[in-house]
Amino acid sequence: MAICISFTSCNQQPKMTLNSFKTSTGWGYTISQNKKIIIKQTIIPVIENNSSFKTESDALKVGQLVLEKLNNNISPTVTKNDLNLLSIKL
Repeated sequence: MAICISFTSCNQQPKMTLNSFKTSTGWGYTISQNKKIIIKQTIIPVIENNSSFKTESDALKVGQLVLEKLNNNISPTVTKNDLNLLSIKL
């Protein structure tokens, strides 16, 4: 008689999703998990003035970077160097 036991991970995180949205002055992004927004970014991080992203593409590029950091258990902090590497229009 053979017994087969399988183990499943109980701490597997649900998939996170990235979405863009229009602001009054440009674009922003949200990251959601289980249909609950965990990050809502309406302005470009780490710059002095409070400006929205100029294009939807810019918002999604930064959102994708943050999402990748979260998925890799890295701090989702965005640096000026990150913005430069992504060619974000300031």
